[in-house]
Amino acid sequence: MKIEVRTDRPYTVTVERGAIDRAGELLRPLKKPGTRVMLISDSNVSPLYGKRLRTSLEGAGFAVSGFTFPAGEEHKQIATVCDMYRALSEGGFTRTDLIVTLGGGVTGDMGGFAAATFLRGMDFAQVPTTVVSQADASVGGKTGVDLPFGKNLVGAFHQPVAVISDPDALKTLPRHYFNDGLGEVIKHGAIADKELFEALEQGSGLEDMEQVMGRSVSIKRDFVEADTKDTGRRMILNFGHTCGHALEKLHGFKGLSHGEAVGIGMVLACKAGEKLGVTEPGTGERIAKALKEYGMPTEPGFAMEEIVAATALDKKSDGDTLRFILIPRIGESLIRPMTRKELLEALS
Repeated sequence: MKIEVRTDRPYTVTVERGAIDRAGELLRPLKKPGTRVMLISDSNVSPLYGKRLRTSLEGAGFAVSGFTFPAGEEHKQIATVCDMYRALSEGGFTRTDLIVTLGGGVTGDMGGFAAATFLRGMDFAQVPTTVVSQADASVGGKTGVDLPFGKNLVGAFHQPVAVISDPDALKTLPRHYFNDGLGEVIKHGAIADKELFEALEQGSGLEDMEQVMGRSVSIKRDFVEADTKDTGRRMILNFGHTCGHALEKLHGFKGLSHGEAVGIGMVLACKAGEKLGVTEPGTGERIAKALKEYGMPTEPGFAMEEIVAATALDKKSDGDTLRFILIPRIGESLIRPMTRKELLEALS
């Protein structure tokens, strides 16, 4: 399945079983013969798929170097990106060369940020290997790193030249991480695809992962094309993220994964929307039931005052006003500006 993303620099997302072994063939038309590739991956994914991807790239005539960093969100920081810069510099990489990221959202975000900023910008391609990265994070050009006081506070918009998504790579994911990634897929259904949500809600949505990933990417693509720089309609993709990011911060970015936090954030957003009379009653319970179907938590574990206070550095803020995402009903969504005081009242 091929999905065209028509941003200022269009690119193709290939969702196909076995695509890792075709990566070189898919990238060859985009770069000159002999182009150098820096293959960036983490210590979990590189041993699983690094050799296969390198073989594919070298078979297509690319000269491949590698950079592997320790796996984990705690390494998504400027210091790791500086290590990438050093490897690129020592390897003599130029602006005409290519970074290829292999892994989940952390790898794509950091490798993409290195590509956006090294020599003021070089091309990169994504080979995502987790549910979150295949369904969501690899598409749209958002790159960045965390700071000690907030997620993704430093970054750049930098579209990839290609995304090569192999659903077979999801088979090696531990069950917890597979289920966790479905938080973003459930989100896509909740904001824009009632049928996708209902299939997941009923537990029958995962029989064809190529189709599930393709539908999820198509939803993300539609929002990205309408709003490349995330200043308007694309913000709807942040449904569940305002409270979700706050919960991640309250957990010190440990113990609660991104997908779990977004899931709880979606339930809280529906609770607020139902109290405000915007969201159809019972919607939050439906989302909570779908999350529980895949073993995900639905209770925040913190007081609402703490959660709202932790939204202080939310990127969807305009002063004290949050551009909060609500869904009137499953498959529909809107942006609702509100102050933190109004949000707290709606959640209390």
